[in-house]
Amino acid sequence: MSATMSFPEPQAYRRAAGVLRRWLKACVICPRACRVNRLAGERGFCRAGVKAVVNVAQLHHGEEPPISGSGGSGTVFFAGCTMACRFCQNYQISQEGWGEELAPEDLAAVFLRLQLSGAHNLNLVTPTPHLPAILEALAIARENGCRLPVVYNTSGYERAAVIRRLAGLVEIYLPDYKYADNQVAARLSQAPNYVEHCRASLAEMFRQVGPLQMDEQGVALRGVLVRHLVLPQNLSGTDRVLPDLVRITGPEVWLGLMSQYYPAYKAKETPGLERRLIAAEYRAAERALEEAGIENGFVQGLDSSNGEYLPGFKL
Repeated sequence: MSATMSFPEPQAYRRAAGVLRRWLKACVICPRACRVNRLAGERGFCRAGVKAVVNVAQLHHGEEPPISGSGGSGTVFFAGCTMACRFCQNYQISQEGWGEELAPEDLAAVFLRLQLSGAHNLNLVTPTPHLPAILEALAIARENGCRLPVVYNTSGYERAAVIRRLAGLVEIYLPDYKYADNQVAARLSQAPNYVEHCRASLAEMFRQVGPLQMDEQGVALRGVLVRHLVLPQNLSGTDRVLPDLVRITGPEVWLGLMSQYYPAYKAKETPGLERRLIAAEYRAAERALEEAGIENGFVQGLDSSNGEYLPGFKL
C-alpha cells in the first residue's frame, strides 16, 4: 500500500515543528491555552514538557477495519491529554502520565520498528501535547525510509489553528466528536467550549483530506473517520452530534459508532455515568445514525466487550 504513496519532504515536518515549538513558550497548542513556558520547564494542564512521553507502541488490531487492516495499526500511545474524561479507559496514560520521555531520534526509531513489524500506518494516540517532538521524529523517520501514513487519533478537542499547521503532513484523521453540549463536556471532561472547537477542527480536517479513501484491500490511505462514543442517558447527545457532523462534513463522512462505554476511572462517582448502556439507549443511537443519513461507517455491537465492530454499513 504505502509503496505507491508519496509523502512530504522531511523539511516540511521540521518547518511545522519549528512553528509549534515557538508556541510552547506561552503554550497555546490546545484550546486551553495554558500559556505556560514549556521551553523553560513549566507544565500546564496536560503536564507535557518538550520531549514526547510514550507509554506503549504496538500493533493494534481492534481499531476500525480500515485502520487495523489485516496487519494491524502501528499504535503509539502518548501520555497526557488535552481533556480529563472522568470515564477514561486509559486514565493511567492520559491522566496519570505513565510513560517514558523520548528524544525525537528515539521516537523515530519507534516509528521505524512499527513499519518493520508490518503496521499499515502510524496511529498517534493523543498526539497534540507532543506535536513539535512528533513532527521532528517524523522528519527523521521519513529520512530513514518510513513509508507509513500518519493517523492523527484525537479527542476532537483541538485548535483549528494547530490543525491547519498539519495540512499536508497528516494523511488520516481519526477524531472523536464526543459531546453535543458544552456544559456536559465541562462536567465530564473538563473541556470548556468543546463543541465549538470540535466543529472547527473537524471542518479543517475534512477540508484537508476529505472523506476516507481506501486501497483495494480496504485499508485507509487518506481521509477522515470520525468516532462517537454513546454514553448512558444520552449524555453524549448522539441525536444532535450526528446530524451536526453531517452539516460540517456532508453525508459522505465515515463514522465509527461505539458502544464500548463502561464505568472506568471516576465514572462510578459521577452522576449519569455509573452504569453501562442499556439496549434501548443504543437502539436510539442507531436510529439517530440512520436519520442523520451518514453513508458509510462501522457500528459496534452492544455486547461487544472488546470493542469489535460489526460489518461496515453503506447507505
